Amino acid sequence: MGNEEKLKSILIATAKEYGLSLSPSDVVLERSKDPAHGDYATNLALRYGKQLGMNPRAFATEFAAKLNDSAIDKVEVAGPGFINFFLHADAMTTVLADVFRLGKDYGRRPSKGVKVNVEFFSANPTGDIHLGHTRIGAFGDSLAETLIWAGYDVTREYYVNDCGNQVEHLGHSLRCRYHELYGEPLELGDDDYHGVDLIDIAKSIREKFGDKYLVDNEESHDFFIRYGIDAELAKIKAELTNFRIHFDRFSYESDIRKDGRIEKTIDELKEYTYVDQGATYLKTSAFLDDKDRPIIKSNGQYTYFMPDIAYHYDKMSRGFDLLIDVLGADHHGYINRMKSALAMKGYSPDALEVDLVQMVKTYRDGEEVKMSKRTGKAISHHELVEEVGVDAVRYLFVERSPSTHLDFDYNLALEQSSANPVYYAQYAHARCCSLLNLGEDIGIDESGSLLGNEQETAILKHIADFGNAIEGAARERAPYRISAYIHTLAGLVHEFYAHNRVIDRENLPLTRSRLALVKAAKITLSNALGILGVSSPEKM
Repeated sequence: MGNEEKLKSILIATAKEYGLSLSPSDVVLERSKDPAHGDYATNLALRYGKQLGMNPRAFATEFAAKLNDSAIDKVEVAGPGFINFFLHADAMTTVLADVFRLGKDYGRRPSKGVKVNVEFFSANPTGDIHLGHTRIGAFGDSLAETLIWAGYDVTREYYVNDCGNQVEHLGHSLRCRYHELYGEPLELGDDDYHGVDLIDIAKSIREKFGDKYLVDNEESHDFFIRYGIDAELAKIKAELTNFRIHFDRFSYESDIRKDGRIEKTIDELKEYTYVDQGATYLKTSAFLDDKDRPIIKSNGQYTYFMPDIAYHYDKMSRGFDLLIDVLGADHHGYINRMKSALAMKGYSPDALEVDLVQMVKTYRDGEEVKMSKRTGKAISHHELVEEVGVDAVRYLFVERSPSTHLDFDYNLALEQSSANPVYYAQYAHARCCSLLNLGEDIGIDESGSLLGNEQETAILKHIADFGNAIEGAARERAPYRISAYIHTLAGLVHEFYAHNRVIDRENLPLTRSRLALVKAAKITLSNALGILGVSSPEKM
């Protein structure tokens, strides 16, 4: 148990004496920025003093007098009722035992028994991935991993839109490219797909099937759609693998439409439907939406909303406690209509959360770059990753809140200096590896018994805070808080290295303790970077 967890358990136990039933999330415990104010501080007395009819400072004074543990050196009351904790020096090093015992699992929280579905990316299988998808992918995957580390049972899911107008246009476009190969050019419409990638797909059809599908009939129509979807989705899956994203499940809209599932869903919702000018509407305004939404057009075709409703019902039927959809910023109006649809089925609107991800702009040499010099089109996911690397894209695309616009700087991503946050973090890990290699023959005192100066204590505190950082990032759906944690830890490692002689062969006992600190920092950095899908190089 880390120091923060231990202190929280002490505070919770003491609060029970006053009739307060608190959970760990109710207890705010912060690391003190100034060592003169102790190691940790809590505002518990300020939050609950008035509830008990007591002056907060008087409550804090009485409460602090009850706090007693071998890890606590002293307790002070400050200001209007803050309680400051000073820990014994040896209490700070107890975290090392946890790090070394758990290793690659250090920071993982116990299972919460909560099943979460995180659906993200879900790019239409009709062409190249754009940078909006890249950011959604980086955020969604890091969010899923953060939740896993926080103890949630997470399923990553990709929803394949393989029905509707976009795949009709894909099939027609591929058919045109196929006919071109036989000297029978067909005209592409404005809404068709003009990407040259379809030429390569058409060539693969010719190689496998010859001229079998030159005849225009229902069989060839369906063939071009399905072949195009499968080929484009295979490309997307390859890009995702390279980007270190894996999905536990791919769900298809075509499956949602099978066996009358949508018709059955509409029948279940009939008390909330009405017809206006030939179109069928759902009474979402009776719940959270600002207006009612059509689910069947006047021509009898479903709107995209209707299969989405059936899909979300399908997810809930699989036993998930929470659905998280990670979508582009243009889906803002989608949130309340889907929450309303869930409420119609008896689910809590809170069973669905939607994270909206803003778009990306790219800059080079201070100028915005909209088009690729190589292709003459918008910069693609593949091109960006190929040029600056997976690590830089993953880290820089997730270090800011998804609700803010992202300006991606090529120059910064490629710069090998402390100005580049991913380089700064990875260099700290590589520095730890180098020190451990240099001191390999000296050995490590895993108790860290001689640690205690300002830089060493700061690193120990931050390492001890890793689990809480994960909990906070998961609770706020904010994997960018892991980035902030990494940046701080990397800075503390660099500062420690600058102010201390780590390998001192004239003082081997101190060296062994410091190597233990370095090893713990290395493990924690690696685990934190891994949550973001970023590698931990041993040399740079």
